[in-house]
Amino acid sequence: MQENAMGGDVFFVLVGAILVFAMHGGFAFLEVGTVRHKNQVNALVKILVDFAISTIAYFFVGFAVAYGVTFFVNATVLSGADGGEIFLPQGFTLVKFFFLTTFAAAVPAIISGGIAERMRFAPQCFATAALVGLVYPFFEGIVWNGNFGIQAMIGSTFGAPFHDFAGSVVVHAVGGWVALAAVLLLGARLGRYTASGKSNGIPPSSLPWLALGSWLLCTGWFGFNVMSAQSIGGVSGLVALNSLMAMVGGIVTALIAGRNDPGFVHNGALAGLVAVCAGSDIFHPAGALVVGGAAGIIFVKGFSWCQERLHVDDVLGVWPLHGLCGLWGGIAAGVFGLQSLGGLGGVTFAGQLVGSLAGAAYASAAGFVVYGILKAAMGLRLSEEDEMRGADLSIHKIGANPEAEIRGV
Repeated sequence: MQENAMGGDVFFVLVGAILVFAMHGGFAFLEVGTVRHKNQVNALVKILVDFAISTIAYFFVGFAVAYGVTFFVNATVLSGADGGEIFLPQGFTLVKFFFLTTFAAAVPAIISGGIAERMRFAPQCFATAALVGLVYPFFEGIVWNGNFGIQAMIGSTFGAPFHDFAGSVVVHAVGGWVALAAVLLLGARLGRYTASGKSNGIPPSSLPWLALGSWLLCTGWFGFNVMSAQSIGGVSGLVALNSLMAMVGGIVTALIAGRNDPGFVHNGALAGLVAVCAGSDIFHPAGALVVGGAAGIIFVKGFSWCQERLHVDDVLGVWPLHGLCGLWGGIAAGVFGLQSLGGLGGVTFAGQLVGSLAGAAYASAAGFVVYGILKAAMGLRLSEEDEMRGADLSIHKIGANPEAEIRGV
């Protein structure tokens, strides 16, 4: 019976890891559809290479930083045959690593959308290694492993520890606020704003690709949230329903606030899902609907404010989508997770506010440090000539449609 239960948990977490891994295809196609045609290949390559570097960095460094576990033992121990309390039977610890790796790799995937169309390739690879090896797991370990006693301190001070079930703050807000720092250090794309500060719109290259990216992300997100239980015994249908309600809430409000704009609609679904992660296990479905609906509005207004008022050229709007909506989700868990508003409780508003703001502040500071060092050491931007030519030809020496381009069609 114990073997069957452990085998079920291994399969459960493995399926979750595969679903979240598939989300990285969603990140890729969301960026492909948003950037100009001359940068589509770069978008695809970045997401795939970032995942590979993330896996290596998390395997050798990051997992140990977050959970104190290294893999420098023989395969017998790793598989759980003689793993003691660390490496559980049937390789359960290994599939847990795979699952958490897909979360860690989401951070550079998020950042990729903000820095698109003018970032050099090598600096971003180095940034990915630093972020997934050190920056992200440091905060992950504090929230999800209780490192340094900070969660205990928040709990004793504010009545409950910081609650982030599936990563509104740990993954999304961290990625979004690091991305803001990177975008500010990079500067706007050539021609994005006039000398007088007027905004020049750059339309998406392909709405069908953008929509496909959103659909892939939405589908995989149910693995992201539901499988965060990390065991069959801990799984809850409430998480699935809350995720669904937040998603549709974000779609509807983004449709209205964005005046039928398809880009806002498809990103509105993602905004709702980002926001619900933190409290998806404790919200009432009606509360999840409100949280997701508010996130849809936050994204639409935040995107316009960021681009038009602040003149921050965040190409995919990853700061409003992941940074602001993730921050909102962490705080909202301290409101709609309360029993007085139909939630399951176990949270406080003060604890959620402090934890969420601390995560955003930490990520912003870390982003300026990592990208600031890289900017000083090797530069971040493509040359003007390479940026005008496009990252596809400048970096990868091939475009999205090679045959047509050779023919001059």
